[in-house]
Amino acid sequence: MNIYDISKKAGVSIATVSRVINGNEKVRPKTREKVLMVMKENNYKPNAFARGLGLNSMQTVGIMCSDSSDPYMAKGIYHLEQDLRKNHYDVLLCCTGYDLDERKKYMDLLISKRVDAIILLGSNFIEHDMGDNEYIRKASEKLPIVLVNGLLENSNIYSCICDDYQAVYETTKTLLTAGHKRIMYIYNSLSYSGDRKVSGYMKAINEHYGNQANDFIYTHYVNGTVADTRLYLNQLPASDKDFTAVICSDDSLAIGVIKYAKDNHLSVPDDLSIVGYNNSILSTCSDPELTTIDSRIEDLCYQSIQTLMDVLDKKESSAQFIFPAPLIKRETTAI
Repeated sequence: MNIYDISKKAGVSIATVSRVINGNEKVRPKTREKVLMVMKENNYKPNAFARGLGLNSMQTVGIMCSDSSDPYMAKGIYHLEQDLRKNHYDVLLCCTGYDLDERKKYMDLLISKRVDAIILLGSNFIEHDMGDNEYIRKASEKLPIVLVNGLLENSNIYSCICDDYQAVYETTKTLLTAGHKRIMYIYNSLSYSGDRKVSGYMKAINEHYGNQANDFIYTHYVNGTVADTRLYLNQLPASDKDFTAVICSDDSLAIGVIKYAKDNHLSVPDDLSIVGYNNSILSTCSDPELTTIDSRIEDLCYQSIQTLMDVLDKKESSAQFIFPAPLIKRETTAI
């Protein structure tokens, strides 16, 4: 028994059977009941391919992320999947890592599975070399591509972005106004989002100090998370430890700074103010609780799915949405 047999027994088209299977509200109640009765009488259980017949849709969306163990990525996956299921779409998840060739393979794999669209979660999918992004552009010729906190301009590519640049710029200005002269910026990513954050920090320092800005720009790249940040700061020479505030590109880095402060008997925030990024669960689990910038991942995911649903329904949609990122003040700052 297959979808063709159900169609014949119920006296309706294959497309109508597919709409019933997918819960499409456009089917008349009497027709729906008739199709469901035939399916029940014949113990018919549709598979994904059967659902796609007639509607030219597998009702499935592919999600690519670099690392599902990362708190930011895990939260994003959760919200994307929940919002997709509310719209009657299933999910195929691919954890790609950071290797470009692997990402290309996963993209090809999802396309071969005939997914309706692909979501790229995280700004690290956008490479500095624009030629390395060509595989995304080529994929967009076949199906819609949605970028969650990444930007790549091309037809059939849609972006929902957190304004990382403005968020770090405003936070740096706030700390400068509060009297902090030496502000360290720690980051662990050179992605699109990572670059925007550093640029926001640099702009605020340059505006505040003018010609003397180079003497006050204090950026450090730490290739790691909590333990690496703690170790890195402890190993700095004494001459480089005159900072009174630290802004981090991720909450995990900021937790490392808190541990460094405790190692060196520094009072937070009296001796050292600390700001994280993402407003992850780490920010409220730490002691003291972490002041952090809210990257609004839930809102980004919700808007991404709303945009995708409009695109799949052939409705007009903006190619870009930009969300402001507020500073959530807790116990690691006195601003």
